[in-house]
Amino acid sequence: MVTTGPPARRSAVLRMLVVAVALAGALFGGAVPASAHAALTGSTPAQGSVVDRAPEQVSLTFSEGVAMGDDSIRVLDPHGKRVDRGKLRNLCSGATVKYGTGLPPGLGNGTYTVAWQAVSADSHPVSGAFTFSVGAPSKSSAAIPQQEAGGGLVGALYGIARCLAYAGFVLMAGGAAFVVACRPAAALVRSVQRLVVQGWALLTGTTVAMLLLRTPYTGSGDLADVLDLGGLQQVLLTKPGAALVSRLLLLAAAALFVAVLFGAFARAHEPAGAGGTTDAEGEAGAVDPAEEARRRKDLTFGLGIGGVIVATGLAATWAMAEHASTGLQPAVAMPVDVLHLLAVAAWLGGLAALLVSLYWGPPVERTAVRRFSRIAFGSVVVLAATGVYQSWRQVGTWSALTGTAYGRLLLLKVGLVAVLVGIAWLSRRWTARLGEARAAEDPAAAAEAGGTVAAAEAGGTAAATDVADAAQEAGEAAERQSAKAAGKATGKAAAGAPAASSTATATATATAASPDPDPAPEETPDTDPEAAPETALNPDTAPDPDTDPEPDSSTDPDPARAAQLARQQAALRTARTKRLRDADPERLGLRRSVLAEASVAVVLLVVTTVLTATEPARTEAAVQAASGGQSTASNQPQVLTVPFDTGGPHGKGTARVDLDPGRSGNANELRLRLSDPSGKAMDVPEVKVSFTQKAKKLGPLPVVPRHTGTGHWRASGVQLPVPGQWQLSLLVRTSDIDQVTEIRNVKIG
Repeated sequence: MVTTGPPARRSAVLRMLVVAVALAGALFGGAVPASAHAALTGSTPAQGSVVDRAPEQVSLTFSEGVAMGDDSIRVLDPHGKRVDRGKLRNLCSGATVKYGTGLPPGLGNGTYTVAWQAVSADSHPVSGAFTFSVGAPSKSSAAIPQQEAGGGLVGALYGIARCLAYAGFVLMAGGAAFVVACRPAAALVRSVQRLVVQGWALLTGTTVAMLLLRTPYTGSGDLADVLDLGGLQQVLLTKPGAALVSRLLLLAAAALFVAVLFGAFARAHEPAGAGGTTDAEGEAGAVDPAEEARRRKDLTFGLGIGGVIVATGLAATWAMAEHASTGLQPAVAMPVDVLHLLAVAAWLGGLAALLVSLYWGPPVERTAVRRFSRIAFGSVVVLAATGVYQSWRQVGTWSALTGTAYGRLLLLKVGLVAVLVGIAWLSRRWTARLGEARAAEDPAAAAEAGGTVAAAEAGGTAAATDVADAAQEAGEAAERQSAKAAGKATGKAAAGAPAASSTATATATATAASPDPDPAPEETPDTDPEAAPETALNPDTAPDPDTDPEPDSSTDPDPARAAQLARQQAALRTARTKRLRDADPERLGLRRSVLAEASVAVVLLVVTTVLTATEPARTEAAVQAASGGQSTASNQPQVLTVPFDTGGPHGKGTARVDLDPGRSGNANELRLRLSDPSGKAMDVPEVKVSFTQKAKKLGPLPVVPRHTGTGHWRASGVQLPVPGQWQLSLLVRTSDIDQVTEIRNVKIG
């Protein structure tokens, strides 16, 4: 093997720069634009408030633009009957996003429930519910949907489709870029072709699935609504629906691009003598090398320009429907999102193409690996620039990195990308040590193609199909099968040859393993007829029809036998190619490091998908500021399920504690229900409830629930003076001596 000298030492400054750039790029969150959900920042009447008289309308204020309809806001009276006017009011003004619905006059006293649902600007559905009271709180039997908008089975399917859509785009765009910019010869490699085509198919299929799932995803949550044509028509009128339709149209253009890439472009880069020229060209003479070079250059230029346009358009379908299109600096955020996604596709998609080339294809040229290494480094630089901007846009402050769920996920991303960049640095070291592939490996690949053609001519169409399939076999199983078949062929050849010596054995082995075997010895009348197919595979030893017009019918080749021998030879060549690859330590090390990179990249994509479903830190901070420092999650009725076991007879059961509205400074109502293991309500001699907040040294504040029925207790006017994390202590006594105390945390707004 021709190898290069030891790699030049990189300066410490350059190494630190590479790591710093990658870590900065990770701050944005990986392979996709970070999404944000709209959040309810205020309402009139306020959540949990008690007003003297019924308001004329209920209004909701959101952190960003939302899409709502007439049924998006519903107001239910204490009996669960809808009492709003059923007409949405647009109360938006300037940067304030506000919607409402009117209420009729003469509403009675009691607790009213407001249930709302909307689609945020990033295409995610959001929903919620809260209560307010007129005059005084009362019991309420209003039924509120328990499933959150965008959740359940439909939400899971939609989330999977989103993740796979990003993966399909990365594989298709990055794989095609690797072929055009780094290794044009990869257009002839079957594994690379499958990678790009499967990426296109994956993106197309998931786009159609997302389009059908939009109706139940943003509405009922019922999977059967994917067949609702009326809902689909409404989806097409929305911004996310228009983006998905645009993506499908661009994928049609991408299909044409892929056809040219693996059609005309691949034929233009076929090696000389590999069947790339037609019969007419052969009769007219050799193709002018200058003309052929100009044709390749024109194809590369055209595919490069067209590919960039199509890939940019596809990336823009995410940017136009995600959070980048609204909020802070949308004119800057949208093109930044497009650049970020293109850079990730070039890096990770090219990495996938390099991986399949190293494992399932002819040896990769050193120049191709180095070209990709330079493109990957440039992609990391782009990721750094776009990542820093998007991090500032979505996080806002350093404290939010540790104080919010979004920030903590972002830190996890940083760690994963740090690992990925470290492995990439090892790959660059292997690349620097990489030598050129052996010259003997190219004829081996050509011999495999030649053997396939010869077998097709000798064995007919069926035999040729079997040989073509057999050419894909690799690994230890193929090597064992080929060795066993070669041993049988060697024994038969030795039995029929004039001299059954080691010379005959060597000749048979060379015939199976060499692309250009030596001519076989002249046949004797008693030659084994099973050796004839082996002769038929070699045109140099085949009978000449001019000198032997009437060959013996007993020596006619059997197509099935010819196909079997061809499969054995193909398996031997595949095993030989694998041994040659494994004998190259530099390429072996590069394959392993690239595989490790790809594995980390898969985990990175999964974490990114989780990040896209998480409320950004900047939005969460705005909601907390609007709600007095508490998140919206804490401004909801609190429900706790507490299993208990006093240790005595009939001492096992479950307690359900409801605290409504779960806010500080308000008169909360506590409802307690005890049930036995079968779910039946059970009475006990005594229950006690108290609240403690250790941070402010408050409590325990006792609550004396009133027994209202079998297994039911109730306490009104429960006052918790400050918001924050409280400890609820529940004492259950089932006999004179059997009792237990359970403690649970509860968040009070």
